[in-house]
Order: sequence, then structure tokens, then C-alpha cells
Amino acid sequence: MKIGLRVEVATLQGALEGVPRLLKLFDEYQLRASFFFSLGADRASVGGGRWFNPQQWGYRRRTAPLDLPKVGLARLFTSPPVIANRAADLIRSVSAAGHEVGIACDDRLAWLADAADADAGWTRQQMDRAAKVLRDITGEAAQISAAPGWQLNPHLLAWQAGQGLRFASDTRGRSAFLPVLQGVESGVVQLPTTLPTADELIGQPGISLDNLHEFIFSESRHLLPNGHIYSLRAECEGLSQLSLMEKLLVMWKGSSDEPLTLGELYDALDREKLPRHQVGWGEVTGRPGYLAMQSLPLE
Repeated sequence: MKIGLRVEVATLQGALEGVPRLLKLFDEYQLRASFFFSLGADRASVGGGRWFNPQQWGYRRRTAPLDLPKVGLARLFTSPPVIANRAADLIRSVSAAGHEVGIACDDRLAWLADAADADAGWTRQQMDRAAKVLRDITGEAAQISAAPGWQLNPHLLAWQAGQGLRFASDTRGRSAFLPVLQGVESGVVQLPTTLPTADELIGQPGISLDNLHEFIFSESRHLLPNGHIYSLRAECEGLSQLSLMEKLLVMWKGSSDEPLTLGELYDALDREKLPRHQVGWGEVTGRPGYLAMQSLPLE
């Protein structure tokens, strides 16, 4: 079974501390992954915004064992660091090591709060900023993207098509498809996340840090047409839960599975025969709010 690794880098801490640890781990196991960076102001690390959304408190209590980055009171009144300014060399090192580098967005906190209902101008501004920054860092145009929190809108699909991206990973689903949302059709292939994430599973009945990897591995045993995609966070699997990632790699390698980049999954597709699917909204156990989901197939 092919297992695509979709790494979201959401904060400066994730970039500077989590990514190097993941690079070392992946190098030890001789594999490559796809990294998607939020590149603008790291407002998630200085507080405000969604951190104080009452709907998030239950989620944060349940995911406390993962030891995700916390907001310190002293940082609530400081200016947020710009991730790209501090992590440019790190981003170049990811690409130099043979991994794929793509964009998530500019301001992740704003994206999570507003993207689903945003207009075309707001969406273009977010993505144009991120694309320009990545090009300035790597010297190459962005070829892939992944929406933070699986939050998208039809204008994002239009932007991706206009940029001629190879593929995007903005949805949850079961197989590669061509997306249609609110009348907007895109020829940019969607590679959806198929497996539950660590923060969705932790705290569920019978699941603890000791056996979390076993549940994720068990889910990856279900046969799917194009293999699986596992979404991990530099702030989780790259920091306190690096051992979780290593346990998964050991189990996948031991079962002759092939952890790889999303681009390698994409290259294996028969793109002339990909189905079109509506993109809908649905809930995933263990995660608050609604996510973009692969929905009904279209003729």
C-alpha cells in the first residue's frame, strides 16, 4: 500500500524545531514527504483569534496529551513573527533534501476563521502572498498546495487552476478526483487525506498515546484505489510525538508499505480517467467544525 505523507507546518516553532526532526527521521528511513508551509504572520503562537473560541475548549482538553504548542500569556501582547522571514533557510533545506515543498496559505489563523465564506479577492490575496513568498525563497513557482484545516472555497479552486498547479490536497476523502464546488470546476487534481489524524484519535475511547499508532496503522489497512494519505503536523509528530511517527514508519515499512510524497501518488494516477466529484461539507469524529469532503460523483 502506498502511504502519502502530507506534512502541514503551521507555526514558526513547527518550522524551526519540528521540521528538522522530521527531516532527520525521514532521512533515516530513506523516504520523502510533501511539506506545506503557512508563510505569513504566526498569530497562532501569540494568542488571540480562534484560541479563545469556546467551541475549541473541548478539543484542546482532549488533545492535551499530544502537548501541542501552547500560548504563553506573556506572548499575547507581542507582534507575531513572520514564518517565512525566520524559516527561509529551513524551507530551502527541505527542498534540497528532495522533499516536496508547497504552500498552505499566508495567515493560517485568518484562513481557518474566514476561508470557507471568503470572497475571490480575499482568497487571491492570501494565496498570491504565499506563492510570491515561496517563489522568493526557492526561486521556483509553487506547484502544490494544501488548505489548512481542510477549509476551502470555490475561489481557491479557481486560483489553483489559474496557477496551473500539479495537484492540491484540500479535502478529506477516499480517492483522487477532480473537484467541483458551487459551480466551479477545476482540472487540478485533489489528493484527499484518507486517514484520521493523531489529534482526532487521541482521547477517543480506548485510544491513548501508547496505542495511537496501532489505530492509525489499522485504518491504513483498508484498501483504497490510490493508496492512503496521512496528514501530520510539524507541531505534533515533529515535536512531542516524533516517536509516534517513527512507530508508524516501522509498521508501514514492516508491512511492505511505501511511505512517499503526494507527488509520487499523483504520478501513478491515470489522470485521463479521474472522476469528477462534488466537494461538500462534513464532520469528522474528533475534530470540531465542518471540513471540505469528497462528495457525490458527477457524470
